[in-house]
Amino acid sequence: MRPDVEAMKVDIEQSVALLRRRLDWDVSLRKLDELNARVEDPTLWDNPEQAQAVSRDRSRLEGQINSVRALETDLEEGVMLADMADEEGDEATLEDARELLRGVKDRAARAELEALLSGEADGNDAYLEVNSGAGGTESNDWAGMLLRMYSRWAKAHGYEVTIEAHEEGEQAGVKSATILIEGPNAYGWLKSESGVHRLVRISPYDAAAKRHTSFASIGVSPVVDDTIEIDINPSDVRTDTYRASGAGGQHINKTDSAVRLTHVPTNTVVACQAGRSQHQNRDMAWKMLRARLYELELQKREAAAQALADAKTDIGWGHQIRSYVLQPYQMVKDLRTEVETSDTQGVLDGDLDRFMGAALAARVGETRDGN
Repeated sequence: MRPDVEAMKVDIEQSVALLRRRLDWDVSLRKLDELNARVEDPTLWDNPEQAQAVSRDRSRLEGQINSVRALETDLEEGVMLADMADEEGDEATLEDARELLRGVKDRAARAELEALLSGEADGNDAYLEVNSGAGGTESNDWAGMLLRMYSRWAKAHGYEVTIEAHEEGEQAGVKSATILIEGPNAYGWLKSESGVHRLVRISPYDAAAKRHTSFASIGVSPVVDDTIEIDINPSDVRTDTYRASGAGGQHINKTDSAVRLTHVPTNTVVACQAGRSQHQNRDMAWKMLRARLYELELQKREAAAQALADAKTDIGWGHQIRSYVLQPYQMVKDLRTEVETSDTQGVLDGDLDRFMGAALAARVGETRDGN
């Protein structure tokens, strides 16, 4: 076997062994059998909420198990193909085998990271909120760029993206916006993106072509279903209605259909204007508020367990988690993990996996040795 093929084989085998260990393979197989039996029990559906929870657990565990099995199968196929090509001196087929194994190695690396998504809400959908900092048009434009960046990342991974609230900037970009990102592990991947993001560039709005620094903040909250109890005293919540802006037709622009909720004790504010009626927006706003308060509780638990600072800060100077420098050089650097790249355009087009993966691994603090 060629040395490079042998190296990939060993690396993939290590990944698979780690995945099996993290899943506690035999226990997971027994649990999947139990969940399959429960789903097939007609009486389970007498309680739809419980049935949906069981179905989600089964789908998630089945996906993890099938992912490991697929890696093992494709590894075996790639190695067999490489051995045959090597014996016959078929360089073209050998390169095909290498390409297959490279793909398996990449999938294994991502599966390793996904195996770390074991937090209480990591498998949930997510709300992502972007707010521009001080700086007017510059910061609004930067907030709009971030909104596009995360929307592209989500769509590239097969997630559904829905705009729940959108307040446009006066000349460009957005002052604030909230999107719903739906898909497996959406919150788990995005949670490390909460914080202040800094942009340095030559401003397209400055006739003197001077370099400007802009800030915008990202906040991420998990979508919570009715099986998770979030106790909110209605008297603690102030409700405001206002006229929705942006697209939506004549009705949405002529009535006070948009809803803003403020949870006074925590000063948590959410807004929704995506629905066609005030009733729809009120229901969605309450869901968003429950998600935000749940995220605050998760942060408190994590801080107590790991002594980590809350990643959500005010849009202040010196609190940024990542810098995006477009002038005088090209560099995106995460200030927590030191991961950096000169491919600024790729990042702004949604290529964020390297940053999310490093932040996720750093938060969990696990290694291949299991220490």
